Amino acid sequence: MSLSRTARQRAFFVLLCLIWGSTWLALKVGGAAVPPGFFSGMRWTASGALLLLWQTLRHQPLRVGPHLWPRLLAVGLLMISLNAVFMMYGLRYVGSGLASVINAALTPLSLLGFAVAAGQERWSARQLGAIGLGVCGIFVLFGPDALAGAADTAELLGAVLLIVGCLCYTAGSVLVRPLMRSMSAPQVGGLTNLIGGLVLLVFSVPFEPGARDALALDWGTPAWLAWAFLLFVSSLAATMIYLILVRDWGASRTGTYAFVSPVIAVLLGTTFYGERLDLGDAVGMLLMLGAAALALRRPATAGSD
Repeated sequence: MSLSRTARQRAFFVLLCLIWGSTWLALKVGGAAVPPGFFSGMRWTASGALLLLWQTLRHQPLRVGPHLWPRLLAVGLLMISLNAVFMMYGLRYVGSGLASVINAALTPLSLLGFAVAAGQERWSARQLGAIGLGVCGIFVLFGPDALAGAADTAELLGAVLLIVGCLCYTAGSVLVRPLMRSMSAPQVGGLTNLIGGLVLLVFSVPFEPGARDALALDWGTPAWLAWAFLLFVSSLAATMIYLILVRDWGASRTGTYAFVSPVIAVLLGTTFYGERLDLGDAVGMLLMLGAAALALRRPATAGSD
């Protein structure tokens, strides 16, 4: 692997962390104003359609072998439909601190577990050490505030929803890797986003409370700004970066973004909203950054089905 390619991949990783470290607020704003299933369905359907249109304009016709459709459908349902519903409804009952603990601690571990189960990766002392270091950093950073109060039934339900959503997303992330041996990242992203988004809309409009009213698109400026950010920056740019890194690095190594993104969220809050940053916060962030650095030094392994 050439130095230039390595540097490009690491730059992609930093950009991924920056983008996904700033999406929590947009999700909160959008999910509070618009039914979450409908809000997410509109976003992912538009994202998939735009990606496929871009491929068409580049004269790259979409050719999908019949044997790939079951996996594409599974990835779309897991990474988009189920993950979006569980995550956004979970955020209605769980504070952002506890949500960050759950997502950031579970993502790298579940990615590695699913990747090992699928035969794409192997356990390594370096990877397990990075995960352990990162989890310690997460709890130093978020644990005291997130776990200070007694959790009520609604909070426990929200935590369960977030956990299930994270497991859906990480399982889909492992399933998607073999697809990119036959298809480009924009093609895979376009189809899975479109499939997942349409499934959300099909079930949201008739069954989700408030979804039919949301068809009028009278969401208010904050919700529309959140939707636009999530569509163009997160669903399009960051998802393509994520798929490329999963293809090149593997799922578990790419998943160490979950150790860095919460740090970005804290720094943004400190910079723009005057939130307090104490010594414990600084130590937690340093531990998570160290975990990511340790995992990123691990050579990428060749994947398999």
